[in-house]
Amino acid sequence: MEQEQARAWLATAVAEARAGLAEGGIPVGAALYGPDGTLLGRGRNRRVQDDDPSTHAETAAFRAAGRQRTYRGTTMVTTLSPCWYCSGLVRQFGISRVVIGEATTFHGGHDWLAAHGVEILLLQDPECVTLMSAFVRDNPDLWNEDIGD
Repeated sequence: MEQEQARAWLATAVAEARAGLAEGGIPVGAALYGPDGTLLGRGRNRRVQDDDPSTHAETAAFRAAGRQRTYRGTTMVTTLSPCWYCSGLVRQFGISRVVIGEATTFHGGHDWLAAHGVEILLLQDPECVTLMSAFVRDNPDLWNEDIGD
């Protein structure tokens, strides 16, 4: 996948992360794109807003995409390395590629995904790093709750 396309798609996820932060939530955003580049769904972490620990950004984007006949060839774009829960979703449904904004503040399951044939593109985007670093610094208890510490 070309970096230019990946960064364009990442902008959708970043917009979701910023919206989540504005709502008082955890600033992680995601989007699911079809093999032809069509935006299938987008979402943000809504654990705080919905009082639902299962509403991670990737699951929200996946749900917003609705039922697909297959997920082969699709790309999950996320502002942060996916946790084990979201990595499991990628494997379970055969999502082919994950574009990750950053893995500095949290190194999730993307190495495991790569070892199981999922294409990983880690961008280490400065905006994503800054957004999450500030959130982790300012909200350590909420962040540790989110990652299961």
